[in-house]
Amino acid sequence: MRHAATLWLLAAPLLLVAGEAQAQDKPVYRCPGNLYTDALSPKEAQSRGCKTLDGAPITVIQGPSSQRTQGGQSERAAGSGAGATAPKVTSDEQRARDADRRRILEAELRKEEEALAALQKEFNNGEPERRGDERNYQKYMDRVSAMRDAVTRKEADVAALRRELAALGSAR
Repeated sequence: MRHAATLWLLAAPLLLVAGEAQAQDKPVYRCPGNLYTDALSPKEAQSRGCKTLDGAPITVIQGPSSQRTQGGQSERAAGSGAGATAPKVTSDEQRARDADRRRILEAELRKEEEALAALQKEFNNGEPERRGDERNYQKYMDRVSAMRDAVTRKEADVAALRRELAALGSAR
């Protein structure tokens, strides 16, 4: 797919030149490798293996314009901004989106706080209950370390959610 797009980008100026040449009644030649040109003499075209495109329809593809808009940017550059294609959102729609976002964040925060409380209860200040499969002390220490890391991550998640909610204006 990428090769086809590249081929079209390369062929577009040539097709444009070919279309202009047809308008000037010059013979247009199609050479091996899909090269279209009117700059060859009939002898050069024959020696290169090019064929004349008499009567064949030629498609002209317009390239990007280089005209300037009022702001001094080209039309293409002016339309390439992030907001250029995004539809405008009314203030009511934005308030509804913000309310939905706040509600989702608050629900996520409650869920993360519950998970953190459960982890902290199981962690038991660094001394969780030993399991039957942990006769080896190193296994127990590995589990304690993993639990400590999980608690730290969950605390960071809760703090991030609180910061995000505070940024929305409803600190918890």
